[in-house]
Amino acid sequence: MQILRIDSSTTGDQSISRKLTDELLAHFTAKHPEAKVVTRDLVAEPLPHIDPITTSAIRTPPETHEEAVAAAYPEQRAVLDEFLASDVVIVGAPMYNFTIPSQLKAWLDRLGVPGVTFKYGANGPEGLAGGRKVVVASARGGEYSTDQLAENQESLLTTFFGFIGVDDLHFVRVEKAGFGPEAIEQGMNAAKQEIAKL
Repeated sequence: MQILRIDSSTTGDQSISRKLTDELLAHFTAKHPEAKVVTRDLVAEPLPHIDPITTSAIRTPPETHEEAVAAAYPEQRAVLDEFLASDVVIVGAPMYNFTIPSQLKAWLDRLGVPGVTFKYGANGPEGLAGGRKVVVASARGGEYSTDQLAENQESLLTTFFGFIGVDDLHFVRVEKAGFGPEAIEQGMNAAKQEIAKL
């Protein structure tokens, strides 16, 4: 069994999403002490935004790769293989300006691979990357669960993971983080109760 932890918050020790990924990792390693744990900190070691070379490396068959694309392929594919090898994926996803951090988007861009994580058929798109649990540690300064018009963070992740076939998707969230320490404490306590149910 493998557990993959992804962090994307840029706020260091102040990060609420990182506190949540800490809690989630502790929970799942307690349940599965034999599990291999893989961590990827997208701030400490950011993935570059995709460009023509990395896009070709991600999306085209290796036998078609020219030299520059072939050189980029192993590193790009490693991100996807890490995800596909994991039974539990913990994703730290703070809301930045109504959506996810660009670092996290760069990671997602390496997971959406035609013929590997999704395909198109007679009935439209079909996700191929099911069979794993994905838990998103969501942190938001305001209260967005009742205001879908302003919410482009959890909805984006729901759409993306659903598109690639993940049907075991959960959100553990702290909202109203911008309201001060008391609101954060209340949110963390509620989140820990949700984590205990996973």
